[in-house]
Amino acid sequence: MFKKYYYYLFLFSLGCILFYNPDYKLIIVGIALFLIGMNFTEDGFRLFSGGLLEKVIHLSTRSLPKSIFSGFLATSFMQSSSLASIIVISFLSAELITLNGALGVMLGSNIGSTTTAWIVSYFGLKLDIASFSMPMLIFGVALSFAKERGLQGFGKVLLGLGFIFLGIAYAKDGFVHLQESFDLSSISSFGYFGSFLYVLLGIMIAALLRSSGASMALIITALATGQILYISAIWLTVGANIGRSVTTIIGALSSTSDGKRVALAHLVFNLIAAFFVTMFFVQILSFVDFTAQKVGFLEDESIKIALFHTTFNLIGVTLFVPFMPLFITYLNKCFIKVQKSENEPIYLEEVSLHIPEAAIQALRKEIKRLFEISLESISNAIFLNIDEIKDEKNLQNLIAKSKIMSSYSIEEAYHKKIKPLYSEIIFFATLSQENMSKVDLKHVYDLKLAAREIIEAIKNMRELQKNIKVFSKSKNAHIKQEYNNIRLDIARALNAVIEMVKHEGDDIDVLSSIELLKESFAGLASVKDSRVDLLIRENRIDSRMATSLMNDSLFAHNVTQKLLQAATIIWIEDKNLRSLGEENEDR
Repeated sequence: MFKKYYYYLFLFSLGCILFYNPDYKLIIVGIALFLIGMNFTEDGFRLFSGGLLEKVIHLSTRSLPKSIFSGFLATSFMQSSSLASIIVISFLSAELITLNGALGVMLGSNIGSTTTAWIVSYFGLKLDIASFSMPMLIFGVALSFAKERGLQGFGKVLLGLGFIFLGIAYAKDGFVHLQESFDLSSISSFGYFGSFLYVLLGIMIAALLRSSGASMALIITALATGQILYISAIWLTVGANIGRSVTTIIGALSSTSDGKRVALAHLVFNLIAAFFVTMFFVQILSFVDFTAQKVGFLEDESIKIALFHTTFNLIGVTLFVPFMPLFITYLNKCFIKVQKSENEPIYLEEVSLHIPEAAIQALRKEIKRLFEISLESISNAIFLNIDEIKDEKNLQNLIAKSKIMSSYSIEEAYHKKIKPLYSEIIFFATLSQENMSKVDLKHVYDLKLAAREIIEAIKNMRELQKNIKVFSKSKNAHIKQEYNNIRLDIARALNAVIEMVKHEGDDIDVLSSIELLKESFAGLASVKDSRVDLLIRENRIDSRMATSLMNDSLFAHNVTQKLLQAATIIWIEDKNLRSLGEENEDR
């Protein structure tokens, strides 16, 4: 009950801080501008790159070195380890990458996050960056109104950089003013306890700001203005590196078991690195001093902090990598997946909504589930078991031996299993479209169309099952045989679709199979019509039976065609081949 008041408590506390000491205003404004800048930069790169970074991460996680490098590259380019973490967790939720690849990206992301410290220490404190921020903000606003998606993204990146530079300038001025009334460096006099307090403070800063970049900018700015000592900045950096795990943990709370495993691994990685640095603190600082002297920055403490931050994370990666196989074995025993019911989505996680590629693949996988559940329901509706249809070669013999069970209702299955899952799919698809390109929007539209085709197939089957129950038990042998033929046609279609799915991954084979199936089932309706005419002329069935048979033949034809149309969209990923299949359908 108290949780909903946390935000208001935070606002009240913030107001008290500003009232107590107005000097804090400049620092808080600086932090706020920096965070705004990071958000603009993230959004800008999403638009500007057109999903390129997501594709790099997706395709570069097949080996550990590649996944580490892709994590480093993505985080360095986007200047956001948080976004990299979200991409990784969303890809894991959609089963686009393995746990091993995700951990590699996470390790690379930790190294990539250190580039922010280098930018702030080398450019932010050496140049009058506030003067650079103004042109960036002006051109950023102008470009953000452009019609082209790429220019909009570039405009947002400029806006983000402008706000980041302006935020650093405000924070720098704020620390200069604050030094007159409060000296944070006095904590250093507490010895080991003071170092521990700095580590805790670093964790709190990173946890509250939810940005390792903003945390390091704040630490380096405080150091440059004399608000903290060099040794204090070192311990703050250690704490901030641990605190950045909070973002990954928060992102994983609503994720799958694998997402939670990545968050745990991220925390363990940072704790191991922090422990090692603490144990060999003097030696590591000596190495930092030695390296800084070689490159000519021995007297520049801000640069040395950036160098320590990079060294800290490189040590962590070096220590972690050899034990990754053992650690993954341990992680797989944690957060065991909870078995969900059939009407609950497995892949539609909230964390995937803002990553177009992950959202699309999650939708595709969930619609495949809907398709498989529907195949089973249709099989039950013709009073056969789906496993029997898969394995039985003589389907006609299977139909003859089967019993019509009046207990099963596809209407009930539709309302209890299929419709709830379909609703979740459409809801997720609608939410995911907010930041998508035209190409991605078309893909999502196609997937929604596939889901609708599945539902239409079920609705046709719903109408058909009513008469199957009646006429398959009829004393009229002719009408009974015709309805057994309808059941046989649907069973053959299900069997053929199951066989076709085995070719998943080979779009050309799948398309060829679908086209052959469409041709083989296209003439069923007309054949049924001619046979119905013959049965009527020979007085083998009455008019009521004939009407039902003609309608139900059409329903059966629609079931097969809609299943095939859905399969075309779901299993053929190449949009050109998919379009070819649609053109053939139109003809």
